[in-house]
Formats: sequence, C-alpha cells, structure tokens
Amino acid sequence: MFTPGPEQLSRRVVGNNVWLGHTAVNGDGSVAALSAQRIVPSVFTAEEAVGQAMLQEIENTAAEKQGDLVIILLGGRGAQAMHRQLGEIARTDERDQLLKRLHVFTQDALAPMRMDNGFSFVRDFERLLGPAFLSKVKSFTSMRTDTDDLENELARYVAKLESHGGIDLLFLGLGPEAAGASHLAYIRPGSGATAADVAGMIPISASILEHHIAKFIAGGSSVTDVDQAECRAATHILTLGPAVILGARKIVQSIVDASTAPAKRESYRRLL
Repeated sequence: MFTPGPEQLSRRVVGNNVWLGHTAVNGDGSVAALSAQRIVPSVFTAEEAVGQAMLQEIENTAAEKQGDLVIILLGGRGAQAMHRQLGEIARTDERDQLLKRLHVFTQDALAPMRMDNGFSFVRDFERLLGPAFLSKVKSFTSMRTDTDDLENELARYVAKLESHGGIDLLFLGLGPEAAGASHLAYIRPGSGATAADVAGMIPISASILEHHIAKFIAGGSSVTDVDQAECRAATHILTLGPAVILGARKIVQSIVDASTAPAKRESYRRLL
C-alpha cells in the first residue's frame, strides 16, 4: 500500500492545473507495485439501497479494525442516501460507539466560496448528517474555501489528513464528463496528475458547475440566488489526488444518477 509521508510537498504545474505531491515517492513504482483486481459492481434498484450498502461498508470496516477510523466522504448525489441514514442513526444512541471512532474528511470543494454557501459540499454534509452526527464523531474536517491562499490551505488540509496515519475507507463517485473522461474525486484524464500527487487545484468548467448546481437542487439543498451566483463564479476545484486514493485501505464507489448524467456509463465502462 502506498502511503505518502509527512515531508514538504512539491509543486507542479501542468497546463492550468496545480498538483501537490511527495517528491520522495516514485509514482511509477507505486503503481507497478499494485495488483490488478477485477471490479464486480453491485446493482441496486433504489438509491436508499445504495446508501444502506455504503453504510454497511462503514460497519464492516469498523469490525475489521480496532481504534479510530479515518473515512473520506463523497459529495453530491452519490452518497446523499447514506448521509441521511447516518443522520438518523446519530439521533439515537444505537451506534454511538461507532460514531465516536470516526475521523471524517471531505475529498473536494469548489473555490473560492463562502463556507456557508448552500452549494458547498460541507453545507450539504451538515444538512444531511445533522448536528447530532457532527457532535458525536471524533472529528470532522473540510477543505477551507474562503481564504486568499487556497494552495497553502490545501497543503495544510493534506497534512492534517496524513497525520492520522492513513485512510481506512474512501468513498468515490464518478463525474458527468463525456467521451469516457469522467473525473474521480476531481481528477480528470489528461490533467497531469501522477501517483505521487496528494492534492490538486483544477480550473472548473462551466459544464461541471451547471451539473453541480443541478444535482444540489435535485437533492433538496437549501440554496439562495446569492449562493447560486457565487457558485457560478467559482474558478477552481480543490481535490485530493491519486496518491490518496491509491493509499486508501478500502475504496467504495457509488454511482446513482447515470440516468440524468448518461455520460457516466461510458466512463464506467472505461474504468472497468
């Protein structure tokens, strides 16, 4: 398993993308050391069932390990059902012992943007997970998007994530881009990311912004015209990089809106 260390991050610019990585790691070597595994997807007929399966993965991971768990949440539609179910559980004392073990992190963010903008992933997490969940988990950390120095803030975020000793469970989605070029986290084909990169800043396209706005509205997010105008003015996506995905002990990918974003089907065939 590839896990980056705490040394100073290097900076690379590829086109308009900025990637932060660990220079001591040989990217090609880390990929070559991994074994190819067949992906066998599980298909469910309802989004709530997808959420229940994702929740079960948290339970399974907790049963496999003693002590704290580090998990990376998925933003957007891909995990909203699971987030609602976690929020319901947190309103009881049924699974408090599990919740108290969780260090929760987010994987990407639109920037620059106010932290209380209704189109930010962290606001959507708070809406669905609820105050009881946030008060019970060991920690909840999101990427800051309301700073003039996004790059250094992203580096600090990565340092905090790495300080916990590795990711136990990382939830992934799949983006809506056409031609088999959907993003994972917000890493796109041709973006210049390598297996040594832990995070990046990527210019955001108008089409992705439109998809983001549409899926948040469809998901029931509480938003205002001011929120929407600020979201449309966002310039970048902050994202975790390939090194973080490759270093996770377990990855769970969920895709729930292929009917409204049909380009995901071609990208998923490519991923398989």
